[in-house]
Amino acid sequence: MRSRVLSGMRPTGALHLGHYHGALKNWVALQDQHDCFYFVADWHALTTDYQNPGQIEASVYEMVIDWLAAGIDPDKATLFIQSRLPEHAELFTLLAMSTPLSWLERVPSYKDQMGRLADRELGTYGFLGYPLLQAADILIYKASYVPVGEDQAPHVEITREVARRFNHLYPRGDKPVMTEPATLLTQTARLPGLDGQKMSKSYGNTIAMREEPAMVEQKIRRMPTDPQRVRRSDPGEPERCPVWQFHQLYSDEATQAWAAQGCRSAGIGCLDCKQPVIAAVLREQQPWRERAEAYLANPKQIQWIVEIGTERARTVAKQTMKEVRDAMGLAY
Repeated sequence: MRSRVLSGMRPTGALHLGHYHGALKNWVALQDQHDCFYFVADWHALTTDYQNPGQIEASVYEMVIDWLAAGIDPDKATLFIQSRLPEHAELFTLLAMSTPLSWLERVPSYKDQMGRLADRELGTYGFLGYPLLQAADILIYKASYVPVGEDQAPHVEITREVARRFNHLYPRGDKPVMTEPATLLTQTARLPGLDGQKMSKSYGNTIAMREEPAMVEQKIRRMPTDPQRVRRSDPGEPERCPVWQFHQLYSDEATQAWAAQGCRSAGIGCLDCKQPVIAAVLREQQPWRERAEAYLANPKQIQWIVEIGTERARTVAKQTMKEVRDAMGLAY
């Protein structure tokens, strides 16, 4: 029996290259090795965007199309929508009864996001409790592994603590109800945005996974380069240039050597340097666009895939909740 992996994404609409190289590429690889459950975290989207829920519905299916375009296979992985499974909310509520408040307040991303999203009213129970809702998402499927980058590892750790506490408070024979998940640290390629900052829609510096080829070329051609290379004849330094980070991800060693030497000697111009990157990104996107076309032409197929996945997930979630209620003495 293959070990189970669980991961989710907030529905923010069409995904960009940062999403692909930061998470989706790993999801595609994992589906061939594990029993993978990938879910649309629409309740999590409400923790920060509860005042603007209108765009969530369209964003859900845009995102799922990108998952499928990237190579997620619904015959290998279970794809589902979090809010279609009230069992998640029930487990969240029951875990909340015994989870110390201090555990939630010390999660690093809590204070970090409170500072970064200061323009929103985030002093809500939902925002404070979202790591516990994440824990419920994981524990209800008895996931063995949760693939995350290093910055998200504390969320898996609090899930382990919540599971341990539940099993201690509500022992159930030889086999505990909750499975403590392990962190599956994923090798995430850091792809900068077009301006050198982290690629993010909020910064307006993204290339969408299914961006039109002409727009991809235009965006990369306009990327800033080494600020000290003012004239074509000025030598540059690749380490100061956002385009170089794209070369490190997309170019082979020979192309990287050509770009680095040409930049430092002023032997090539910045537009010359960008051309192999443009070609590589367009090559990568081509199969995504082709796969997406089939789904865009038949929207009901997307809904059917999610419906089947949601029912598959429901079978597992219902069984776990039966065990939870039995352990807590709520099976009357």
